[in-house]
Amino acid sequence: MSLTEKIASDLMNAMKAKDKVALEAIRAAKTAFVLARSEKGADAVLSAEDELKIIQKLVKQRRESAAIYKEQNRPDLYEKEVIEADVLEKYLPAKMSEEELSVIIKGIVERIGAKSLADMGKVMGVATKELAGKADGKEISAKVKQLLGT
Repeated sequence: MSLTEKIASDLMNAMKAKDKVALEAIRAAKTAFVLARSEKGADAVLSAEDELKIIQKLVKQRRESAAIYKEQNRPDLYEKEVIEADVLEKYLPAKMSEEELSVIIKGIVERIGAKSLADMGKVMGVATKELAGKADGKEISAKVKQLLGT
């Protein structure tokens, strides 16, 4: 079952359960999928990678909004954004541990032959593609800097 189909199914379940917060988050994901498909053309189908990127973007937006609401002392809006982000995060693959991330990035560095921070762009390009949905871009960047900086 593709992510699009799972979201459609979960949307129906949220409607039946009258779970307003989950319903809003899932509707946002479905809308983002429809918009992405329409940008590509009438018969376009989203790849699994595209679907993951969309969900990651939605989660990131909600986390950033939550941080702003917390800063502005708006607990009502903060809680809503955090709950929506949690609902959407269920569709993402499990995050990697720091050790797993280190091992994979070391392998990429060796494979590319990167020697210094000047090669960071090359490593980041490959790493972000291979680790899509499994690790955050900031985490990848920090680990690459750590490995290439020494």
